[in-house]
Amino acid sequence: MHSWDAVIIGAGIAGASTAIQLAQQGHRTLLLDRQEFPRHKTCGEFMSPETKEMLEYLGIVPQLTLISPSPISKARIVMPQGGEMEASLPGEAWGISRYELDTLLHARALAAGAEIRTKSNVTSIVQDADGTYQIGIKTGEEEVLYHTRAVIAAHGTRKPKFVPNTEDQYRDQTVYVGVKSHYTGLTLGPEVELYFCEGGYTGINTIEGGKVNIAALLTLKSVQAAGKSVQDILQAAAQSNPKLAARLQEAVPVEGTQVSIAPVRLSDAPEPWSDFPHVGDAMMMIPPLCGDGMSIALRSSLLCSRLTSQYLNGELSLEEWRSGYTREAEAQFGSLLRRARMIQRLAFAKTNVWYPELAKRFPVISSYLVKATRLPETGLLSRNA
Repeated sequence: MHSWDAVIIGAGIAGASTAIQLAQQGHRTLLLDRQEFPRHKTCGEFMSPETKEMLEYLGIVPQLTLISPSPISKARIVMPQGGEMEASLPGEAWGISRYELDTLLHARALAAGAEIRTKSNVTSIVQDADGTYQIGIKTGEEEVLYHTRAVIAAHGTRKPKFVPNTEDQYRDQTVYVGVKSHYTGLTLGPEVELYFCEGGYTGINTIEGGKVNIAALLTLKSVQAAGKSVQDILQAAAQSNPKLAARLQEAVPVEGTQVSIAPVRLSDAPEPWSDFPHVGDAMMMIPPLCGDGMSIALRSSLLCSRLTSQYLNGELSLEEWRSGYTREAEAQFGSLLRRARMIQRLAFAKTNVWYPELAKRFPVISSYLVKATRLPETGLLSRNA
């Protein structure tokens, strides 16, 4: 039987950043994913200032590589009726594809001493009486059993069979579809554009290499008659927003970058623990309009890694590990999620036709909305200086 200090299930941003931190602290760490990497993923590919801070803390500085992420300094919201709202971001953000970002994270995890195994399916997780775990893994035709002191769920929005089904307690009942594709042929300034449309919204921003990422989150009901391809779904969304339709007419899709995911259900409350801790989208799925999923993934990995390391070092009991992470996750993310869901409801209220005019008269409204839906920077870099 193979033994590990920590096994992390899901090798996206949250899982990979957790693996980096635990491996750096000397813990034998295994990072698993059922998919192969690098790959394109459904994501807005928008990296906020607080995300940049966390990545630098992990030793990842994309602008010093050959990737050259695109700078983003403001947000523009375009309503279906044509009205617009604009606000400056609290610091410079970047546009970077998940394909490139995941590559950087995995390279850093390997350099820190973690082991990565992709195309590996978790078939079972059993917690023993002493609090340790037995994990069944299938890779191709090979089946193995791992023993580990800690399991961390970073599987994203799709809850696997081995995780207790508590979605009705923590997730909204509305089912969404997420889609994304890269494009050329679009000219964009240093901004992220967000288009409201029937059933959801579509975001557009530049990424590396002069390309543009277009990602949408739409209710399943609004796209059921649209066809199954990403292009069909985006075109259907654009029918309710003429300015989005005009944008899409200029766009030339980049082959092989089209990705979709369903079902997606937004969180009503954080779910930091089942039989083990959750990080990233496994813990909380926030409306893309109202927050930066990358920063939540990284911040949750920071909290979880610190407490998991203390548990593995014998400084915390299993119950102290569970209660400590649950308490800190609620403190960090609970109020953010409540603000986000309130803004989500207001955004799609019938009165939204008046919002652009209100924002023109009272510019502080747009600035407040941007700040109210961000996580504060941690100050980690200044403390470590």
